[in-house]
Amino acid sequence: MNLIAGCLPDRPADADIVILALDRIDETLAAIRSASRQTGVATHLFVLDQGSSPDGLRRLAEAIRGIPGAALLEAGGNLGVAGGRNLLSGLGHARTIVALDNDAEFAAAHTVAQLVAALDAEPRLAAIGCRIVADATGTDDLSSWGYPASLLPSAGECFDAATYVGAGHAIRRSAWEQAGGYDAKLFFCWEEFDFCLRAIALGWRIRYRGDIVIRHKVAPEQRVCWPEARWFYFVRNRLYIERKLGRTWPSLAPRAAGYLLKGFRNGLLAQTLRAIGAAAEMSPRGAPWRMPRDARSYLLRTDRVHRGSAWQRLRTEALGRVGAVSTARL
Repeated sequence: MNLIAGCLPDRPADADIVILALDRIDETLAAIRSASRQTGVATHLFVLDQGSSPDGLRRLAEAIRGIPGAALLEAGGNLGVAGGRNLLSGLGHARTIVALDNDAEFAAAHTVAQLVAALDAEPRLAAIGCRIVADATGTDDLSSWGYPASLLPSAGECFDAATYVGAGHAIRRSAWEQAGGYDAKLFFCWEEFDFCLRAIALGWRIRYRGDIVIRHKVAPEQRVCWPEARWFYFVRNRLYIERKLGRTWPSLAPRAAGYLLKGFRNGLLAQTLRAIGAAAEMSPRGAPWRMPRDARSYLLRTDRVHRGSAWQRLRTEALGRVGAVSTARL
């Protein structure tokens, strides 16, 4: 890792804002400007480049040099979402970690201040997920809806949840550190859900705030696409998480079968088979980690009761189109 421009923290801050960059330079510059315009709280901005072109890196460095309390670092390769956010979060010291996708912007100048205040107001709140809207229309970005489909009519409201969407969110640093951050093995996809499970097991809660908004451009450049690798990570990581929770392969057979059926229907059978094999290789070898009873109750009332029966979830996911909004924690 190399410091390309700016400086690492030399003053106290309320929030560390972290942005991962990989090309999408125009969108990343807009995200940086949005972060630099936040008011009402002291912030430090960290941008990690994970393989942009030399010209793109130069443009990012020029922008960072003009922003007080900002740093641009070069990873030397693509660490993935989980690894990249782990690295940046570990560099800061603020009590709140705010992450923004590099094709997204804060909807208002006081968005980060809202997030900090919301976490300060509830000591057992580990993380807050924002409402993600499409930048072009202002309507809900269905590709970034990570909650039960039945809750979509409540997108403008607030509710406890089992996870948050990575495009824009805030995490309490003490919860982040206690839960151990992201599992870097996940690389991309389900890393937020995995972190939330560990935080919930420790007695923390997760909150969706429909009144705190992120505008998402859904830039296609350097986006992991479903026909390429996105489905692979989706299947591999979800099965790996279940294995970490102590689920046996026989008990995961219906889930794996659902993925195989969906992969077949979408022309991604080979990718699905590779993902299942990779999940088996990643499976932990030690004693399984199990959710405490209180944590299971929390997951039941905040997530599973909104998704219907196990058969309904299996049918919805297996028959659905790859790339559509996820309506089941299959």
